[in-house]
Amino acid sequence: MQRRLFVRGLLRTGALASAAATLALSAPLARAQAAWPAKPVRIVAAGPAGASADIVARVLADVLSKQTGQTVIVEPKPGAGGVLAVNELSLAPRDGSTLLVGVSSLVSEIPHIVKLKTDMAAEIKPLVEVARGGLVMVGNPSLPAKTLPEVISYVKANPGKVSFASYTAGTMSHVMGLQLNKAAGIDMLHVGYKGSTPALQDLMGGHVQLMFDGLATSIPLIKAGKVRAFAVSLPKRSPLLPEVPTFAELGYPQLEGVLWMGLWVKPDTPAALQAQIREAALKAMTQPALRERLLEAGFEVGQPRTPEQLGLSLKADYDRVGAVLQSIGFKPE
Repeated sequence: MQRRLFVRGLLRTGALASAAATLALSAPLARAQAAWPAKPVRIVAAGPAGASADIVARVLADVLSKQTGQTVIVEPKPGAGGVLAVNELSLAPRDGSTLLVGVSSLVSEIPHIVKLKTDMAAEIKPLVEVARGGLVMVGNPSLPAKTLPEVISYVKANPGKVSFASYTAGTMSHVMGLQLNKAAGIDMLHVGYKGSTPALQDLMGGHVQLMFDGLATSIPLIKAGKVRAFAVSLPKRSPLLPEVPTFAELGYPQLEGVLWMGLWVKPDTPAALQAQIREAALKAMTQPALRERLLEAGFEVGQPRTPEQLGLSLKADYDRVGAVLQSIGFKPE
């Protein structure tokens, strides 16, 4: 059922976009009228304040505001695996005054893990891949283990007593813990949160022992000695954490993974307006200030893929995650 909803959503999105594009070509007046409104532009960040989506949204908003002369504000919207943020966008006018910044797992992962009434692929359309990055496995410094092999040994010696946090159920931070459970033959318990901020607070407070988190939110805490890093999911070591090995280096190539943070719109936004917003975002991504700030936060600037390419990537990721979850016998929460 979820697969049919996903495919139907992508088809619906594509059909709407094609129809809008045809109208834009046949009616030059529509293009002249398709412009961002004079009122402030609002970017809904799919997550709590201070989390990865909020960080990326604020970097993008700052550059877009200077570039376009428009006021661009960011509104963090945590909860329900991103569904509340998606609902916020779906209820907004289709005039480009409300956009969304959120991780690709909104469409590719969460529908597999959380039973949803919302067809995420039909509600939002990716316009631009703004940033990309990986996850880092971190732990409370009081944990006796100091390396990933030692973590695995510790979990095996304490069956059923070690928990790992994810910043939201259904995201890569959840799936990666399940994959490590299977690959290493361990039984970490999952605890889902409404964003990185509360999860990291509980991690530092000792309420959970481990977490799979985005680099942007964990790096400051790692450098301050408040959490300990064990491995990153990137294909190669992060230049911001050169001493932290990759999962592949440690014998777990199945835990290699890169996620991307996108700028999303309502699918029925006029095609000419979508093109204008995309052009402005791509221009912003060429600015050194944006690139530097993303790198400082642990992200790379996203790739200039088209919306169609992003849609195909989401479909491929959706199928891949489904296969992974099926292989470990996972059932939706």
